Amino acid sequence: MKRLTSIFIIILLLVGLGYAISFVQEEMAFREDLRQRPMPDRLHPFVADKRDQLVADAADLGISILITDGFRSAEEQDRLYAQGRSAPGNIVTTVRSGESYHNFGLAIDFALKLEDGSVVWDLERDDNGNGMSDWFEVADLGKAIGFVWGGDWRNFKDYPHLEMTFGLSITELQEGWRPEDVIGEE
Repeated sequence: MKRLTSIFIIILLLVGLGYAISFVQEEMAFREDLRQRPMPDRLHPFVADKRDQLVADAADLGISILITDGFRSAEEQDRLYAQGRSAPGNIVTTVRSGESYHNFGLAIDFALKLEDGSVVWDLERDDNGNGMSDWFEVADLGKAIGFVWGGDWRNFKDYPHLEMTFGLSITELQEGWRPEDVIGEE
């Protein structure tokens, strides 16, 4: 009887080991499929819709904005990263290519648009005359429709920046995860 019990336990362990190996192989194949996914080459459609909504909502408050940036290629990101370091200008980003939500089509930047068509990055401007900063009003509008605002970040404050992460970290995006996997959109 002891021998039968031992054989039964060994068989159970072998079956369990077989399932574990199969699971690990499937997980590895899944991860490899993720890594093979191409990088996005445009703003995610949901983010693009929210961008348009933000522009319209701001206009309803008498604030004209210009979206100054959306999807950003790896080359564009590296150029911006070099700015203030190895290239002239002020530092405007702390991340290299593949480390920004812009690179995955999940972020936009904005500026206030003046009547003459020029743009300003003036956090105190109140062109709609309601006693509130137009910039912060736009940031609040963005947050109300689902964006995360860079002005709320603890370290590097990125006041023009709005992003939608869909709960995905940069690491997950680099691994190949995409918002359509999370929200079911193509």
